[in-house]
Amino acid sequence: MASAFPQQVFAIDARYNALRAVGNPNFRTLYIRRRSQLLRETVRSNEQWRQYLKLRSMLLQQHYGSHQKLESGSMSNLSQNVNILSDLPNPALLIGKDAVVPTRQAEASRAIVGDNSIAENYAFSGVHHIFDQHSSAVTMVKFANNDKSLVCCSSLDGNLSVCDVSCNPPSVLAILKGHSMAVPAFEWSANNDFIASVSLDATIKLWKANDFTCLRTLKEPNNCQILCCIFRPSNNNLILIGNNKGELRVVNVSTGLFLKYYCRIGGCILSLTSDTNGNIVWAGNDHGEIVAVLCEINGALYKAKKTTIDPNSYITSLSYRTWISREARDPTLLVNLTNNSLCLFSVIDEEGGLQMKRKFGNPHIKHGLKSTFCPIMSFRQGACVVTGSEDGCVYFINVEKTTSKAVVNTLQGHCTTVLSVSFNCDESLLATSDLEGLVIIWKRAGKNKS
Repeated sequence: MASAFPQQVFAIDARYNALRAVGNPNFRTLYIRRRSQLLRETVRSNEQWRQYLKLRSMLLQQHYGSHQKLESGSMSNLSQNVNILSDLPNPALLIGKDAVVPTRQAEASRAIVGDNSIAENYAFSGVHHIFDQHSSAVTMVKFANNDKSLVCCSSLDGNLSVCDVSCNPPSVLAILKGHSMAVPAFEWSANNDFIASVSLDATIKLWKANDFTCLRTLKEPNNCQILCCIFRPSNNNLILIGNNKGELRVVNVSTGLFLKYYCRIGGCILSLTSDTNGNIVWAGNDHGEIVAVLCEINGALYKAKKTTIDPNSYITSLSYRTWISREARDPTLLVNLTNNSLCLFSVIDEEGGLQMKRKFGNPHIKHGLKSTFCPIMSFRQGACVVTGSEDGCVYFINVEKTTSKAVVNTLQGHCTTVLSVSFNCDESLLATSDLEGLVIIWKRAGKNKS
């Protein structure tokens, strides 16, 4: 258990980091990176770590004040309790009686990944690396598909970056410059040959992943801000984009043309996801609506089912998952809303209709938070998702639980809102990004970094 103590020390340092050099964010970043490095290199016994943790906590409280004082000061946005989700309204509200995934009879599948508890599966040994190449908020961070080491980041500074976390030390391979305004989203192609990025400058850019050059730049026909994008899974020649006029449009990247087909969703389309084949696309907007759209092979779009969750909230993230196991095949949608909630929906028909499964509390009222399913959870007892939050914490939630015990782990290292999260393919590393432009790579306990 020695590996848990450096993480606890790092969490304390991060909690107080917002009070260090208040007018100098670059110094705060440098400080926390150096603290992470020192903690990784230090070897102590459990008892030595325990004493150090107690002393460190006492000294920081004496210098900066108690947690209660911080809560009313400049750190009021940070968590003082790893179980904060349980204090929010409806921390884990079960809608209906169906189990989520997988069933208790999934003994054969669970044997594939061992008999660890879900908390043990998502224990982390500390920080692997901290990146700070962006000058503004990192809106999205995402590992390449089926890849352990390549991670891409987009930022409000108008740039993207691609990093390799497998080398020693991890490095920034390239800064992708070309957008003139903020980049809210991007997407890897299925084979990781390309990265598509969208911007508030009304352009979509296609980048070659082998040499990081821009292959093509396309202008939105009506000069609308583009807020999200996805490749069509069954045809990576087509990219679907959502804009601030509530339009879902299709781009042919080979011809460089926007197709004549488009679908009017309404509001601002903030998030997109699709089923495995791309036959159904779900679009979330700033009216609290999720609209299912049927997408034909030629790119034609037809509006299907609409689900209104909360008209006063934004749908900031959508993630689709079909659990590939004998015991649990129900397609499911994971949804972030700006009403302090993270919701799980079942897809109930071929037109993308949704039914609420569970609702969990999550500090979220303003920013574009994102969440994701853990990649290889299908065979385990319990099912875990990970989400950012506005209290600076990263939460791991067992979506089978219906009580405040749904939170199985909490990572504290950011001193501001955690915007985006992404696991690599074998769950050995987790990438998280925040409002100050920091990207933290976390190392899971018992996993090799290579």
